[in-house]
Amino acid sequence: MSLLDEIATCRACTDLPLGPRPVVRADNPSARVLIIGQAPGTKVHASGIPWDDKSGERLRDWMQMSSESFYDTSKIAIMPMGFCYPGRGKSGDNPPRPECAPLWHKRVLETLPNIELTLLIGQYAQNAYLDDRLSLTERVRQADTYDAFFPLVHPSPRNGIWLKKHPWFEAETVPALRARLAGL
Repeated sequence: MSLLDEIATCRACTDLPLGPRPVVRADNPSARVLIIGQAPGTKVHASGIPWDDKSGERLRDWMQMSSESFYDTSKIAIMPMGFCYPGRGKSGDNPPRPECAPLWHKRVLETLPNIELTLLIGQYAQNAYLDDRLSLTERVRQADTYDAFFPLVHPSPRNGIWLKKHPWFEAETVPALRARLAGL
């Protein structure tokens, strides 16, 4: 059984509101970019395709990447902090399930030996992978100073206010992201 088959049959969480349906794409060892986000939303849970929503449209725009290239697993691997939809909370989706990343991330990363750049999307991914005490905004502001990582704000439409308050993101961070990706 392959690792992705094993993940697909994961039953570690029995209290997921829509049941387990892991959404991960990390089956090609030649991938050089890894995207680590939060957890799938309801639309992604239904389709089984990561970033198959408005957030994904914005992320692909930031990356200046077509859907075809974005979903090419020989280039891009996608692994969220929580592989399944975690349910709804007071102000949006619940946080990713805390047991998912410790259970799977190391094993998935071992199958991706050629990753050169990891996009850390949102505070959950950043807090798990960056050993600093900076805020999300501070990390994103200096995104291009992290060697193998590139922290980003989540591209959710809900973050429109953050984007309006931080015009430097579109003016400086997005071009820096595109330059890093072009270099790969």
